[in-house]
Amino acid sequence: MQESRLKNYLHLHFIIFIWGFTAILGALISIDAIPLVWYRMLLASFFLILFILLTKKNLKIDNRTLLKFIFGGVVIALHWITFFLAIKSSNVSIALITMSTGAFFASLIEPIFFKRRLSKLELFLGLIVVVGLYIIFQVEGDYLLGIIYGLISSFLSAVFSVANGLYVKKNNPIIISFYQLFFGTLFITLLLFFTNQFSGEFFKVSTNDWIYLIILGSVCTAYAFSSSVKVMKVLSPYTVMLSINLEPIYGIILALIIFGDSEKMSSKFYIGALIILLSVILNGLVKNRKQLLKRIQKK
Repeated sequence: MQESRLKNYLHLHFIIFIWGFTAILGALISIDAIPLVWYRMLLASFFLILFILLTKKNLKIDNRTLLKFIFGGVVIALHWITFFLAIKSSNVSIALITMSTGAFFASLIEPIFFKRRLSKLELFLGLIVVVGLYIIFQVEGDYLLGIIYGLISSFLSAVFSVANGLYVKKNNPIIISFYQLFFGTLFITLLLFFTNQFSGEFFKVSTNDWIYLIILGSVCTAYAFSSSVKVMKVLSPYTVMLSINLEPIYGIILALIIFGDSEKMSSKFYIGALIILLSVILNGLVKNRKQLLKRIQKK
């Protein structure tokens, strides 16, 4: 069991690195956030249904489960839309670091879904994240809109992760991912249709954007999304959300390499980011110590 947890934890960090690269692709793709997410989810749904048909997996689900997957699809669609809006109205670094508040939101939401008491440790670490974020607010006021979009995206991500922590116990991760991506695509399609955004111009996508979108839809979504759902069978939603806080490290380093000066921030920004990331390390140390003590007591 311990070996399985370690394997899934390492797999999770590989997925998080891919998500860090997702932010880079979001900055490189020239189309707006909503069309970008529509193409992303549409391509990912196509790749997943292709895999499901080739492996002959059973797509049958009951009506109650279907409603849960519709909810998950709408939430993940809104999460990605606000995430890419955060990137396009600020930069990769701001969008990624505000996403680190996900652990704080998860610490408040998870007890409601899993019917357990609120952890003082999780709440304390979440408040440390808020302190780090406050420092960033103080020095990066020009990116206020990007920060707000990032916080909304982070909250939606926490809701999605906690909800999927329940769904994954009874359903195949690939099937969950397909239905959620499909209903997410359907939700954005209706949104675009009723706001009259479908036009000839909408479907004019440059060759470079198509290349980035295919990478985004296949590796960064179909693979990473379904794999992240799979690791939730072993790891808790809070552990997943707290680990995702390391995404800014990967993403910011990549952004600095690729975009250079446009991603360089003030020293106080990095102090705030460091405070946020230290909460991740502290949580890992405390939780591992608790697990070790429990095993010793059982023996």
